[in-house]
Amino acid sequence: MADRSYKRPESVLVVICTAEGEVLVLERQQPAGYWQSVTGSLEWGEAAPAAAVREVREETGLDVEQTLLDCGYSNRFDIIPAWQARYAPDVRVNTEHVFAVQYATRPVVRINPAEHVRYQWLPRDQALARVSSRTNREAITRCFAVR
Repeated sequence: MADRSYKRPESVLVVICTAEGEVLVLERQQPAGYWQSVTGSLEWGEAAPAAAVREVREETGLDVEQTLLDCGYSNRFDIIPAWQARYAPDVRVNTEHVFAVQYATRPVVRINPAEHVRYQWLPRDQALARVSSRTNREAITRCFAVR
């Protein structure tokens, strides 16, 4: 049984875009200048799709329960040393489940100021250049065709 006093080493990444090829990117509060799609850890006992819906709602105010697309793959990566203390001492790797949502036009976004400083809708190529993580760039590339 996992020690639930630690963070679960499983997360979601949700790429949100429009039919016109714009991608929503969010700048985190910490670390400053870190841009990403919606991300977040699964709670203990929570399934990845439910976590994706919850994280999108918490971070953007959007309800994607009926439109969430499972991209059909996950990433595994080493937990960075700065965040290691959040996880059990023997945990070194996180599994990230990738999802996507596509809107016909830009929906109204209400970011959570406790988590993010600002957001932008960017053309796909600019979003690829802006996001900070390799797995986020891969998700944008894999989940949506080049426009």
